[in-house]
Amino acid sequence: MNDKTLKKIARIALGGSLVAAGISHLTVARKEFQAQVPDPIPLPKDDTVVYSGIAEIALGSSLILTDKAHQKSIGKIAATFFTAVFPGNISQYVNKRSAFGLNTDTKRFVRLFFQPVLVYWALKSTDNV
Repeated sequence: MNDKTLKKIARIALGGSLVAAGISHLTVARKEFQAQVPDPIPLPKDDTVVYSGIAEIALGSSLILTDKAHQKSIGKIAATFFTAVFPGNISQYVNKRSAFGLNTDTKRFVRLFFQPVLVYWALKSTDNV
């Protein structure tokens, strides 16, 4: 399999994962996602979860459907989104909030290291690195 095909598969997989996560923000995992919303966010936690879910659906759809000419831009936007939501992961760890099976400090801490992977994945699969 060539590099172009691998990047396309990675981009579509990331996009599909974002769409699925976004849908779960709006439905079955809505309450659990509230555990990740940092307290200083000046919106109700549920509103923040809904807005971030909509953003994830839009980003995921864009990663899947955008033509080659705009993929680099969408990759940068997705990487920026993953960076922007990272404080929520930190908040979940610092405030010891259990959600998604992250019910120990160790599990919440280990999860923090996955966010840079998502940033890299968004950039690499859209030819930004």
